[in-house]
Amino acid sequence: MSAAPAADARGSGLSLWRDARLCTLAGDSGWGLIEDGALLVQGHTLRWAGAQRDLDAALAAVAAADRAGATSGGLSGTSSATPRVDAEHRLDGALVTPGLIDAHTHLVYAGNRADEFERRMAGASYEEIARAGGGIRSTVAATRAASDAELERLARQRLQHLMRGGVTSVEIKSGYGLSLEHEARCLRVARALAPACGVTVRTTSLAAHALPPEFAGRPDDYIEAVLQWLPQWHAQGLVDAVDAFCETIGFSPAQIDRLFTAARRLGLPVTLHAEQLSDSGGAMMAARHGARSCDHLEHLSAEGIAAMRDAGSVALLLPGAYHYLRDTVCPPVAALRAAGVPMAVATDHNPGTSPTLSLPLMLHLACLLFGLRPDEALRGATVHAARALGLPDRGRLLAGQRADFAVWALDHPRELSQSFGHLGCQRLVAGGVEITP
Repeated sequence: MSAAPAADARGSGLSLWRDARLCTLAGDSGWGLIEDGALLVQGHTLRWAGAQRDLDAALAAVAAADRAGATSGGLSGTSSATPRVDAEHRLDGALVTPGLIDAHTHLVYAGNRADEFERRMAGASYEEIARAGGGIRSTVAATRAASDAELERLARQRLQHLMRGGVTSVEIKSGYGLSLEHEARCLRVARALAPACGVTVRTTSLAAHALPPEFAGRPDDYIEAVLQWLPQWHAQGLVDAVDAFCETIGFSPAQIDRLFTAARRLGLPVTLHAEQLSDSGGAMMAARHGARSCDHLEHLSAEGIAAMRDAGSVALLLPGAYHYLRDTVCPPVAALRAAGVPMAVATDHNPGTSPTLSLPLMLHLACLLFGLRPDEALRGATVHAARALGLPDRGRLLAGQRADFAVWALDHPRELSQSFGHLGCQRLVAGGVEITP
C-alpha cells in the first residue's frame, strides 16, 4: 500500500483488517472467497471488502464518497484525497467470515433437565415426560423461583459460549415464565445482555410455549390472557417478535392464529415452532400471517412448503433438537431447496431438547443429518438467519453491511461444517468493535 497523504486532525475513523482470506458470501450461492483480502471498517459499518491489491483504489473511493456525502449534507468525511487509516490489524492469512447469527435460542432460564435425559435413555418419550409434568413446565418452575440476577448471570454465561463460536447476533425467546410478570422478567434479562456482551440481541415473546399449571385444562383462557399481556410487553419495548409452539402438546393452529392476529395488529412480526412432532398445518397458518420463519419442520407437508415459499418465510432448521430427541423424520430439505425456500440453521439452545451452545456444531449436524451442503449450512447461520430475524444489514462481508465478523484459524470455510466439538473463533468484531466473550 502506498503512503497516504495526511488527513485532518479528526482522522478518518477507518480501521483496516488485512492479510486475510475472506469468505464474503457474496451472490446467491458459494463461498464468495477472496484469498488475499482486506476489510475497511468505519464506525459500525463495512466500507469495503475486497482483494488487498485494490486497497488504494478502495481508499480513494471511500474518500470520494465521503466528500460527496459531506457536500450533500450526508456523511461527514475527511478532506484529503485518501483518508488516513487510524488502526491496522494484520491477520496473517486467517479466515474471516461474517459474524454468525443464532436465530433461535431459549437462553433465559434456570435449572436443568439432565434427569429427563436419563429417563429418555431409559425409553421415555418427549411427550410422555411432558405429560407427566416434566419438560417445559419443570423449567418454568425453576425460572420463576430464580432471581433476576441469577437469570442474567446464567444467560450471560450461555451467550458468551455462543460468542466463542463466532456469534455476533442472537435471538432470545421467553417462554419459561408463562405469566405476565415472569415473561416480562425473562424479556428484560434478554434485553440487558446486548449492552453487557456487545452483541445484537433480538427478543421474541414465546408466552404460548406451554400451558402453565394455573391454567391447567384451559388453553383458550390462557391464550386470552396472553392477548391481554402482549400489548403491555410491547408498550414497554420488550418484544421484537412473537412465537408460539404449534403442536399436540402445545397449542392448536386456531389458538395461535388468534395470537398472531393480535401480534400483527401491534406491528410485530411472527415466527412459529411448527411441524416438529406432527403435521398440524401450523406452517400454512403462520405463512398466512407473513411469518418470518417456521422452525423445526420435520413433518412439513408439500402444502406447507408452498405456503412458506409464497410468503417468503425462512425454513429454520434445528438439528440439535433432532439429534437429541433421536428423531427419524428429517425436514424435507430437498423439497425446500427445490422450492427456493431459504434455509437457516440455529442451535435452539434450551435445557430439555437441545442443550448445546455451539453454532458451528449445528452446521456440522445440518450437513450430516439433513444433507445441507457446507456452503448452505454457513449461509444458514449468516445470510438466511439474518433474514429470519429481519436484519438485512448483516450476514455478508460487503460494503454497507454492519461490521460483524469472526476470525478463524482455518484454511477454508468448509471446515466450519466438517469439524465438530472444538472450533472457536480467534477474534470477534461486532458493529466495528472487537469484543471478548
